[in-house]
Amino acid sequence: MPGTAPFDAHSRRYEAWFDRHPMAYLSELLALRPFVPWQGRGIEIGVGSGRFAAPLGISLGVDPSMAMLTLAAERGVSVVAGRAERLPFAGGQFDHALVVTTLCFVDSPAQMLAEAHRVLVPGGRLVVGFVDRRSPIGRDYLRHQAESVFYAQATFFDTREVEDLLLTNGFRIQAWGQTLHRPLAEIRRIEPLRAGRGEGAFVVVAAERA
Repeated sequence: MPGTAPFDAHSRRYEAWFDRHPMAYLSELLALRPFVPWQGRGIEIGVGSGRFAAPLGISLGVDPSMAMLTLAAERGVSVVAGRAERLPFAGGQFDHALVVTTLCFVDSPAQMLAEAHRVLVPGGRLVVGFVDRRSPIGRDYLRHQAESVFYAQATFFDTREVEDLLLTNGFRIQAWGQTLHRPLAEIRRIEPLRAGRGEGAFVVVAAERA
């Protein structure tokens, strides 16, 4: 796990990715939109700079990086410092939770999902967005992983591994969606959301707290 140091020291560099790849970002955002509930109390676990929580209407986010929390707060998100594996909330506090490109950074994905399960109400929804390591973009990330400030120590997953993590931590899978079917450098327009998995690089899975 890279810890918070790269994000604290290079938060603006992290933000620059979204400026370099605006259509990829919008494709990811629009892929998440159908899965994130409009109503109820929500939280983003690993809120980062608030690039997803703010436009998706999630008013609360938790993250261990103070620099990223500052950026999220500037976007109007209420922020709490904390780690995904030990959330600073009582059980059953949230109707839905969002986790976007965070799974690869935590020390224990299983513990993070167990914590998400704990803080959700029974029947609450968890929405996970991640880069499939078996996709062309995922394989490119892996090839250049050692060169990345942020991904050097990250652990990427494929869809089967994410499915297993969700099922073994008390979730029922409801739906899959995917986008980003081209290399990042070739994405010059918003790519559509497609049902299923195994083709797009950015994958969204919605699951219910059992």
